[in-house]
Amino acid sequence: MSDVKKILIIRLSALGDILLTTPVIRSLKNKYPDSEIDFLLKREYSDTLKYNPYINNLLFFGDKYYQANYDLIIDLQNNHSSKKIISKLKAMRGKTKVYRFNKPQLKKFMLVNFKINLYKEILQIPEMYAASIPDLKLDDKGLDLFLGDYGYVELEKGEYIGIAPGSRHFTKRYPLNYFAELGNLLSSGGFKILILGGSSDKIICRELENRIPDSINLCNENQLLLTGRYMNECKLVITNDSGLMHVASALQKPVIALFGSSVREFGFVPYKTKNLLLENNSLSCRPCSHYGREECPKKHFNCMMKLIPSLVYQKTIEFMEI
Repeated sequence: MSDVKKILIIRLSALGDILLTTPVIRSLKNKYPDSEIDFLLKREYSDTLKYNPYINNLLFFGDKYYQANYDLIIDLQNNHSSKKIISKLKAMRGKTKVYRFNKPQLKKFMLVNFKINLYKEILQIPEMYAASIPDLKLDDKGLDLFLGDYGYVELEKGEYIGIAPGSRHFTKRYPLNYFAELGNLLSSGGFKILILGGSSDKIICRELENRIPDSINLCNENQLLLTGRYMNECKLVITNDSGLMHVASALQKPVIALFGSSVREFGFVPYKTKNLLLENNSLSCRPCSHYGREECPKKHFNCMMKLIPSLVYQKTIEFMEI
């Protein structure tokens, strides 16, 4: 398709999923350097791509964006909403080529519900996205998050470690008291703790600030670019399986990821940045969900409870010495 002049990529949400599209965006621009690339997403995630130089226009879900004639549409959302959008666009120009992300729904269902692993190889989400587009090869670079001219962040001198305690679902969250103990162990080792989060993390970030003396609570109202500036000051970032894990990866920060109900087969592990994934592989009940749950179905929550703070601290120190 050498005559591709206009491309539309659709991924409406969420933070991590959109950041995981950035290797595809970059590779498409390399493949079609003279093309214009538009990206359709929900407005609340606009900061993820606001300064991305490979994108010509950001389009927002719910706005009127049906005027453009696209040669190629890449649907990385592949749900009812994205299909409805594409049907309107194709009605305007029948020759538009459409590629859709082939979600591994059966594999996820069998692994979650019957613990039957049909994954012959473990691919990361950017690789799965790229596989839906014929002849698209990804480069060896990681995710992109361009901070633009958001501003200078001034902190006192010191070795900072970022802790991002939030995640949308309970079974993906390392226990707050464990994070507090871990933070104090790191603090006693001479590190300064930056607490990172968005609007939904305010309560746990405030509680963590209260439990870790001299920590700095930088939780904000989903000011992603500001959070990115603070992350850039960190020696490493410790996170759950969350959007901020992918933010740290996009900024090429070393990441320690704490996985509870998540498993690496789903593809949401730190992408092409130095990382250490800590998980309890001794449990037959993992994964209990693809998205996460609001409580442990077995009531023991051992996927996280067995990752005791002293162990995570030891692994963190070893990881920094590599």
